[in-house]
Amino acid sequence: MPLTEEEKWNAVVQCNNDYDGVFFYGVKTTGIFCKPSCKSKEPKRSNIEFFDNIEDAYAYGLRPCKRCRPDLLDFNPIEDFIKKAKDIFDTYYDNYENLKLELSKLGVSQNHLIQLFHKKYKITPVKYLNQLRIEKALKLLATTDKTIMNIALLCGFQSLSNFYDSFKKQTGMTPKEYRESTKKHF
Repeated sequence: MPLTEEEKWNAVVQCNNDYDGVFFYGVKTTGIFCKPSCKSKEPKRSNIEFFDNIEDAYAYGLRPCKRCRPDLLDFNPIEDFIKKAKDIFDTYYDNYENLKLELSKLGVSQNHLIQLFHKKYKITPVKYLNQLRIEKALKLLATTDKTIMNIALLCGFQSLSNFYDSFKKQTGMTPKEYRESTKKHF
């Protein structure tokens, strides 16, 4: 059974995401169409037009809302932001200056980034970065003759003591012990 205009209006007033994709609403005075869950200011009922699909909204001469992005199947700015932050960590974990520069471009506070990242991945950014750095260190220790100090710096650690602490916490041994254990296997 199709929804009544009153049911659609109630969904809009309540910002009910259960109706996203079921119908769209346009605001004649702004020339914008939205999903029922849009958090924009509630429009006047007399300025609303309902549409069963996006094509009808476009045909009416409306453009998609920049806030709720009804033209995208899946619009989740927080998820996109966290993925972008993770990509930055994955790319620049071994280069502190570039890491700092790229993170500053995200435009959020360090505390907010930590909260969002931890909520998504159940790990803090610092622990995640240290995991990436230790993974690289394990490879370098096993496959090169570079000094431990050089490896620490190549992996993005700012000090040798921080490298040793992180390495021991994650592997249960020192970098030297790990290197020696890998040499015995060959």
